[in-house]
Amino acid sequence: MSIFIKLVIIKIYKINIIMSIKIMVQNKEIIDYGEPFASWQAPEYEKHDRSKLWYILASIIVLLLLLFSFFTVNFLFAVIIIIAAIIIILHDSREPAMVDINLTDEGVIIGRRFYDYDEFKDFSIVYKPRREVKNLYFEFKNSLRHRLSIPLLNMNPLSIRENLLKYLAEDLERTDEPLSEGLAKMFKL
Repeated sequence: MSIFIKLVIIKIYKINIIMSIKIMVQNKEIIDYGEPFASWQAPEYEKHDRSKLWYILASIIVLLLLLFSFFTVNFLFAVIIIIAAIIIILHDSREPAMVDINLTDEGVIIGRRFYDYDEFKDFSIVYKPRREVKNLYFEFKNSLRHRLSIPLLNMNPLSIRENLLKYLAEDLERTDEPLSEGLAKMFKL
């Protein structure tokens, strides 16, 4: 790819909020993903502040699980525990990258990934200021795919809800964040 094409791509990326969002694909044609009605940046994952006590308890749990795996002669479990510990250590040592999030009249763009509204069953917004929860959730029609969770940060949830209702049904039964996210926050994973 020539430098000129790269500069054009960068220029298109910078003005995507003002104009229709366009992304260069492999066959070098430009695809229009519609007019954005909301755009913001969010970290790719939530980084938790972990104390020394957390690391001490995590180390003790890892050692106990390793002892259990050796006593039960389950070496595959030991390998899985070691790999999980290494992933957590490596993941904790880096800062989360900021990802561009765009809600358009065609779908949702997160970073370079486009999700058409046809892929989603519904959406929900959970806003609990006292618990510092302000997230947008998209549930996929394919039950094998995990829900899409997007932090709203400083965005107005009412205007986002109003615009999304034009394209998707709202899941009014979801009033709290999913259990998996609550447990991840509680255990700082």
